[in-house]
Amino acid sequence: MDDPAHPYISNAIAARTGKVPSFPVGDISNPILQPWTREVVRKHNELALSGKAAYTPQARCWPMGVPAFLLYPVRPVYIVQTPKEVLMTWTGDHMVRHIYLNVPHSASVKPSWFGESVGHYEGDTLVVDTIGLNDRTFVDNFRTPHTEQLHVVQRFRMIDDGKTLEVNVHVDDPGAFTTPWDAIQRYRRTEGSPMPEETCAEGARDYFNQGDAEPIPQTDKPDF
Repeated sequence: MDDPAHPYISNAIAARTGKVPSFPVGDISNPILQPWTREVVRKHNELALSGKAAYTPQARCWPMGVPAFLLYPVRPVYIVQTPKEVLMTWTGDHMVRHIYLNVPHSASVKPSWFGESVGHYEGDTLVVDTIGLNDRTFVDNFRTPHTEQLHVVQRFRMIDDGKTLEVNVHVDDPGAFTTPWDAIQRYRRTEGSPMPEETCAEGARDYFNQGDAEPIPQTDKPDF
């Protein structure tokens, strides 16, 4: 959550009010943070308050992982469901999250950016269980870190006569937090345009000279 002394002012709020937009500053008094987790957020707060660019890694084309995939702003998420899999694609750089239906987790899961997500339906609710997340992502836009113990359960269901997708999130990571915690995200349905073609890393854009600290990801060997 925001530090009460430094409320976040988004570009949209700035446009309405004339206030200067800001970067998120996290509340490090939050009792659920382990000491090392609090220190990571504190350092990010210092960067945000220094006047320097304090973007999340996604702005530099890095995957945000789970549950932070729910926090991609502004752009639509396209969802395709087949009998065996649900695909969630964020428009901005076409990052795809795979959810495999009606199967157990693998016997040995190798940590990855989006982990391994398996799902099943309970009535009209899609229940998604995710493990195997690497520790290179953050759980939110305050750069709150996590460990590879992170376990996320999400429950997706349509509400408001199908106009809204509600996601209830349960997060458990004893390596980073003192207790499990819950959150809710809601998407409104949009209609119309197909997904546009767009690239992120290939554009190699570095508007704020952040390359040394968080370079745009590049492959170290050919894909084929």
